Amino acid sequence: MQQSVVLITGASSGIGRACAQLFAEHGYRLILWSRRTEKLEELRSELMQSGTDVFAQTVDIRDREAVNAAVTSLKSFSDTIDVLINNAGLSRGLEPVHEGVYENWEEMIDTNVKGLLYVTRAITPAMVKQGSGIVINIASIAGFQVYRGGNVYSATKAAVKMLSQSMQVDLNGTGVRTCNIDPGLVETEFSEVRFRGDVERASTVYKGYTPLSGRDVAEAALFAATRPQHVSVQDILITPTDQASATVVNKQL
Repeated sequence: MQQSVVLITGASSGIGRACAQLFAEHGYRLILWSRRTEKLEELRSELMQSGTDVFAQTVDIRDREAVNAAVTSLKSFSDTIDVLINNAGLSRGLEPVHEGVYENWEEMIDTNVKGLLYVTRAITPAMVKQGSGIVINIASIAGFQVYRGGNVYSATKAAVKMLSQSMQVDLNGTGVRTCNIDPGLVETEFSEVRFRGDVERASTVYKGYTPLSGRDVAEAALFAATRPQHVSVQDILITPTDQASATVVNKQL
């Protein structure tokens, strides 16, 4: 495992940051992508101080040419990628469909679906060539259980889930595995991003119960990545104990 390489998108915070820290603890070499250079550099410095080999790149996965250029430049760090964690994603707003904000829709679709496809298309050919590797897609419970105002976000995560299943079929026989992870409520910057920096409103999402942490989801990703080659963990649904479904949460307020 000491020579294994993991590429994590959306690595500067939340689930992505937790994945970076956990995989580093288990001896992986890290390739970290994020749009936020300052936060990415902070994480890179933190991990390198602990002895981890890290290659950090500022990449907006919505830009297909930027993704392809970043992948080309990776050869100076590693010829192979063993684990791809498609974590970058976001939600914007809670408006009903008939009041939807076009810019929000486009940002979610461009990041959660098209961006994931761009990265996967750029990375998986080398995995197929080497006959091994795993693609871990971070989807959401919202991808199969809708909630009021979730519309387009839920649709993008449903697309991720279907893409994960399609990868299972398309990559069958190549040695490349796929794992889809559907987290429930995770306390990250997710809600703050959704409400465009309204920290007070975002904090109410996680009050009255114990949500998942980014580390909880990262441990699920590590589990899938470290199974023997003949074992494929195809799908993981992980929620807080107090969350029964996308809309049923036991809150003690």
